Amino acid sequence: MEIFREFTFEAAHRLPHVPAGHKCARLHGHSYRVQVHVEGDVDPVAGWVMDFGDLKKAFAPLRDQLDHHYLNEVPGLENPTSEVLARWIWDRLADQVPLSAVMVRETCTSGCVYRGER
Repeated sequence: MEIFREFTFEAAHRLPHVPAGHKCARLHGHSYRVQVHVEGDVDPVAGWVMDFGDLKKAFAPLRDQLDHHYLNEVPGLENPTSEVLARWIWDRLADQVPLSAVMVRETCTSGCVYRGER
């Protein structure tokens, strides 16, 4: 069974490695939406895979590092594409929860899904 919890944060960034003149090279911001998916068996007593509150607690320190910050200044996010951000989140949660996917949306129509190394 797979469950997920969605989180939001606001942040600014710029992409330092895009071609000259690319609009994303300029400082800009997004209203990010992140889904953290976890997978496991449903506990026969509790009736759930995981308490959504525990998932919120696990993500809270990451949100604190990201919300209303300039992502390029966060260690590990010097080139903060959605792909890099999804892997950054995965790497910080993988030891705490049984992750199956991290989805990062930087706009209503654009984002990525990371499922770990394959």
